[in-house]
Amino acid sequence: MDSRNGIKKWGFQGNPELNASSISVRGVLNQLFENLDKEDKRPIIPLGRADPTAFPSYQTTRLAPDAVADATLSYNFNSYPPTLGIADARRAVAEHLSKDFPYQLSPDDVYLTVGCTQAIEIVVSVLARPNANILLPRPGYPQYEARTSCSNLEARHFDLIPERGWEVDFDSVEALADENTVAMVIINPNNPCGNVFTYQHLKKIAETASKLGIFVISDEVYGHLVFGSNPFVPMGVFGSTVPVLTLGSISKRWLVPGWRLGWIVTCDTNGIFQQSGFVEGVKNYLDITTDPPTNIQGALSQILKHTKEDFFSKILITLREAADILYDRIKEIPCLTCPHKPEGSMVALVKLNLPLLDGIIDDVDFCIKLAKEESVIVLPGITVGLKNWLRITTAIEHSSLEDGLGRIKAFYHRHAKKE
Repeated sequence: MDSRNGIKKWGFQGNPELNASSISVRGVLNQLFENLDKEDKRPIIPLGRADPTAFPSYQTTRLAPDAVADATLSYNFNSYPPTLGIADARRAVAEHLSKDFPYQLSPDDVYLTVGCTQAIEIVVSVLARPNANILLPRPGYPQYEARTSCSNLEARHFDLIPERGWEVDFDSVEALADENTVAMVIINPNNPCGNVFTYQHLKKIAETASKLGIFVISDEVYGHLVFGSNPFVPMGVFGSTVPVLTLGSISKRWLVPGWRLGWIVTCDTNGIFQQSGFVEGVKNYLDITTDPPTNIQGALSQILKHTKEDFFSKILITLREAADILYDRIKEIPCLTCPHKPEGSMVALVKLNLPLLDGIIDDVDFCIKLAKEESVIVLPGITVGLKNWLRITTAIEHSSLEDGLGRIKAFYHRHAKKE
């Protein structure tokens, strides 16, 4: 501590790297909420965040809270859990995922995490080393960008092509990769695009990664939430072609994002993750970080094994109908274009045609003014890496989605450039 001119100088300050990496869906949405007109008595329409659990149509199965209550009241799950997760819970995840695989996963392949967000943090931290880089999709999920920035791991961005249903641009992947590239990230079903990769496209991803000598991180937090023509194919199916790290959770499919239980799973029939020391790195990181709640872990086996198919079917019907509403109503708003009808997850990307608007600078300006004038919250595309696009959530009551899109249409007519 130093004192000059009567002013005390303290020997600490904030980490500027955290400020540089602080862009997040939550942070941007909080800023938009600050721009709402408090005099507007209409209900706020939240089309920016993929958490539909406040709405009656998106409630979890009764079995899930009952399983948590049973686990809690058994008094068997009040202690700290094992570092890697409760054995029965890890076994349940392995069995659950193996249903879609051509081989059987072991409980030893599974590491439980505090939601998928912590899974991203762990994986990125373990991969970080001097000069290393990782390939991220653009558009993508900003948590990856934030974590790489905090971990001094260079992020390089390959493109997803909207005209091809948001498929991976393999030319950009191969151009970006070098001897210091460690992995590429895919998100399937996709957030923010709402697309679902085909089996053949995933096969090509596996072959390309194998050729480049990198592994694939497959973010499948929206796994099985598909309602279009493409079925969900887990990337782990190709674990004999290339090492695949699957990230998942119960947050989206079971509609319990606040329960914070996810997993990292090594899908690698050739044992490359073990040989490389990556698995040891994950275990070491788990030793120094927090654990998912023990009682949720204690309930996981019951939740994964006994949730009835009609629960999933009803949610998929609701999401399909919402995607239809969004796609049809967007056609009625000249300044917006949806290049690919959503087939999965709970979101879609729409392109903003700025030349048709008067007094709107960019996607952020559009979203701020929309919040202020119409009490509708939409996520600006710059948040997910694509300037002058918008990410719109479909997981909301259909009547509210109709209302919100109607207000966006009114906003367009108010700001339409006069010919």
